[in-house]
Amino acid sequence: MSKVKVAIIGCGGIANQKHFPAFKNNSDLNEIVAFCDIKIERAQKAAAEFGVAGAQVTADYREVLANPAVEVVHICTPNVSHSEIAIAAFEAKKHVYCEKPMSHSTVEAEKMVEAWKKSGMQFTVGYQNRFRPEVQNLHTACQKGDLGDIYYAKAHAVRRRGVPTWGVFMDKEAQGGGPLIDIGTHALDITLWCMNNYDIDSVSGSVFYKLGGLEQATEGNLFGPWNPKTYEVEDSAMGFIKMKNGATISLEASWALNILESREASTTLCGTAAGAEIHSGMSYSKNELIYNRGRNGQLMEEKLSPVGGVAYFGGGGGEEGTIDNRQWLEAVKNGTQPLVKPEEALAVTKILDSIYQSAKANKEIKF
Repeated sequence: MSKVKVAIIGCGGIANQKHFPAFKNNSDLNEIVAFCDIKIERAQKAAAEFGVAGAQVTADYREVLANPAVEVVHICTPNVSHSEIAIAAFEAKKHVYCEKPMSHSTVEAEKMVEAWKKSGMQFTVGYQNRFRPEVQNLHTACQKGDLGDIYYAKAHAVRRRGVPTWGVFMDKEAQGGGPLIDIGTHALDITLWCMNNYDIDSVSGSVFYKLGGLEQATEGNLFGPWNPKTYEVEDSAMGFIKMKNGATISLEASWALNILESREASTTLCGTAAGAEIHSGMSYSKNELIYNRGRNGQLMEEKLSPVGGVAYFGGGGGEEGTIDNRQWLEAVKNGTQPLVKPEEALAVTKILDSIYQSAKANKEIKF
């Protein structure tokens, strides 16, 4: 059976923590034939460990796209470069897996979707949290109507102190934002996916630059003290999203916030028949899913058996990353639809971008 020929553009943290281990776990479906990074030594190191013999190594992504052997491109670069690389990849007739978020702005994300539609190639975005067992369980329950009409939800992406101190996470020019665009994107994705509601009416938000520049606030950070002088992005952000059918979503995201509970890649759903909550993040040793409803004259809680942990904190690829990778490679081989659709990822970017716009203009953004 022929294997999908893959190129990795960006051989930094997310490539090593998620993509390379997942490709290794699915070695029956793929081989990595090209590695690209602006720091050429990172590409060389990755090629030596994960590449086929004679794999291409370059610091220029255009050389990767010109390689006829490459069928699939994985974009693992800073957010602001996603659009440029993805559009060029589609023009070169490559399938594209782009790390989340799709882009740092609505305008650039829309350009990506337009280029994808013209290309006839496959396109997906890295929202691997959909493949966690408890998220899959909740999504199935929502599809079956177990919760009834879901009219209120919360998307949780809150860390007390979990500022990433490596790479370009604190660089606004490279990333376009901080925790909202970094981890808020995952919480919002699973919330919208479970609700199956992408018809946005309006967005309002607040973005806070309160703790990033304070020396004393760095104490207790999971990844060690950050440099307040180079901290350019927000440390927390809150959004309120109203859908056209009247349903509302409250989104909270932070890397640093003086709050007791750290809840990340989690959601709360409130429906007419039942409610559900996913608990995940640094305050929880294991992920859990809890349904709540009235039954036999009393309020009841039902729990899914706990599984998993905090995704990728220890590296190793994670089960959901491997599952995500496999279904994507199979979609490419078979010409089928990957689970994460570009239009859904575009809606997430639109909401996140609108929260930043709303905070800057101090007004509600209407769609």
